[in-house]
Amino acid sequence: MPHQSNLLGCLWMVAGGLLFVAVTVLVRHLGSDMPAVEAAFIRYLIGVALLLPMIWRMHWRGIRPARFRLYFFRGLVHGVSVMLWFFAMARIPLAEVTAIGFSTPVFTALGAILIFHEQVKTRRMLAILAGFVGTLVILRPGFQTIEAGSLAQLIAAFGFAGSFLFAKHMTQRDSPGDILVMLTIFCTLTLLPGAIYYWREPTLTEVSWLALVAVFATAGHYAITRAISYAPLTVTQPLSFLQLVWAIIFGYWLFDEVPDSWVVLGSLIIVAAISYLTHREAVAARRLKMRAAESSSLG
Repeated sequence: MPHQSNLLGCLWMVAGGLLFVAVTVLVRHLGSDMPAVEAAFIRYLIGVALLLPMIWRMHWRGIRPARFRLYFFRGLVHGVSVMLWFFAMARIPLAEVTAIGFSTPVFTALGAILIFHEQVKTRRMLAILAGFVGTLVILRPGFQTIEAGSLAQLIAAFGFAGSFLFAKHMTQRDSPGDILVMLTIFCTLTLLPGAIYYWREPTLTEVSWLALVAVFATAGHYAITRAISYAPLTVTQPLSFLQLVWAIIFGYWLFDEVPDSWVVLGSLIIVAAISYLTHREAVAARRLKMRAAESSSLG
């Protein structure tokens, strides 16, 4: 049933969002002393170690060369985006990083419409547009100086959108586990040259925090891959706006980052949009379930 599948996709997306906010908090706590490309490389190298059991069970011979090319390009795009994200995290506030990152769902949803020709129902388009408006309220473009960290995060957001579109295409043939494994491997390979060039000896504390980042990020990637395998991107992407709420809460609680009135207003717009979308999807799922029950009883 498509509507029940959409609800499962929404639940997985919310879980993935929470996990990635945890990643953001950990990276912010780690600080900016380590080069961004080295930190990203260590995170993904640990991710490969975590996935060794899945790598061992993969049917490598069943993967055609054309699939490897897709995995390579996705890993390249995602790896560069992760490096830029690490760079931004060390330089701008938690809520601002998350807010700029909300251009990713907009890029992704538009890409899904143009590339995959996904049907866009009115409620889904309204949720996307409202989320984008909420983000603009927070960022107030034209009224703030664009910093290097902000620009890096904007480029990363565009790259992550491309990664989502690659992943959506892959879910048509590949399992979420295989997609996660290949992303982790190719991201590690992408980041390796830069990590070697900028390498400095990491401390045990830094490696420990990055290991925790790898655990949460790997789980987050799996959750989001499951989400987009259950539901269209135009359904799941608006839910990622909830991450801003978690980022504001944790930024204030852990780093004393007090959000201004514009951040609060934009967050309220985002929450309202997501609440509306989730409610409408739930109502649609209940109606479909009732119709199916009535049809089976008549039969």
